Amino acid sequence: QVQLVESGGGLVQPGGSLRLSCAATGSIFSAYTMAWYRQAPGKQRELVATISNSGTPNYVDSVRGRFAISRDMSKNTLYLQMNSLKPEDTAAYYCNALFGGSARFAWGQGTQVTVSS
Repeated sequence: QVQLVESGGGLVQPGGSLRLSCAATGSIFSAYTMAWYRQAPGKQRELVATISNSGTPNYVDSVRGRFAISRDMSKNTLYLQMNSLKPEDTAAYYCNALFGGSARFAWGQGTQVTVSS
């Protein structure tokens, strides 16, 4: 079973940057579209960014132009570069593969991002 381990979160001031990482225990990037999700307290988990198995990125409107999704297939690691962070970006961030429009694997523990002055 593939395991996903997220890291890189933390406390950052508005306007700051963070880079999240997601290490997968298996070579899954060539087979799946990979995605970053986030879940704020009291809200449903939402899809934030995706990268197809051919490397095409896509973003929800709220993060387009500020976030960048990428991957290192040699390291089985997915990244999310987050710039110009806003308080509304505060959430736990998770990665997963997409399959049939849903998350393919068990969720990892996530990594908390808090944007606050």
